[in-house]
Amino acid sequence: MSTRDVSLPKASSEPEIVRYTLTERICHWVNGISYVYCLLTGLALFTPMLFWIAAVLGGGAVVRFWHPIVGVLFVAAVYWMHSIWQKDMKTTENDLKWKAQIKDYIENNDQKMPAQGKYNFGQKQFFWIMVYGAIGLLLSGLFLWFPEMVGRSWHWILPIMIFIHEVSALATIAGFMIHVYMGVFQEPEGFRGIISGRVPASWARKYHRLWSDQVSSESKTRK
Repeated sequence: MSTRDVSLPKASSEPEIVRYTLTERICHWVNGISYVYCLLTGLALFTPMLFWIAAVLGGGAVVRFWHPIVGVLFVAAVYWMHSIWQKDMKTTENDLKWKAQIKDYIENNDQKMPAQGKYNFGQKQFFWIMVYGAIGLLLSGLFLWFPEMVGRSWHWILPIMIFIHEVSALATIAGFMIHVYMGVFQEPEGFRGIISGRVPASWARKYHRLWSDQVSSESKTRK
């Protein structure tokens, strides 16, 4: 698959606009780092074939101890993320048009795509996958963290919780892989934005025109 055209001027040679505040960036990276740790340790605990990951991260006992604790941190970060971005993640009529033309997006025919707000429909779907996935991981994870608290007559529920935990994990892993690929390889300016907080105005205009116009309008109003 060819990468999207990102042959834009360097950041220093053109105007930039703020895409993420410092708080948003901290939230994103706390979320991302905690998720990666849970992903790696979870894979180590999932199958003996990947237990070597546990050895790298301190051993089986260490991984077993920290996996659920960092998992709680991840869920807390997701809740924080939800409190910041939930209004921006509502599906709009324009999102449905984007969804209907997703083939053009996959084929990099960006000029055919409807104008987007701060986040496109795909980014919004990833957001909700992580939100609902985190809920599934938390609820099922609590049963697996404290299995001794489950009465003997209720032990039948543990295999169900394991299944929910695995399905929730797989859903978030799939979304995470697409998110990293799109952010790092397809739209690297977007990745730079989550690091520095700023993106080139031309990039914003090209991929998120509705949001770019909104920012410009608000800037003129303040002046």
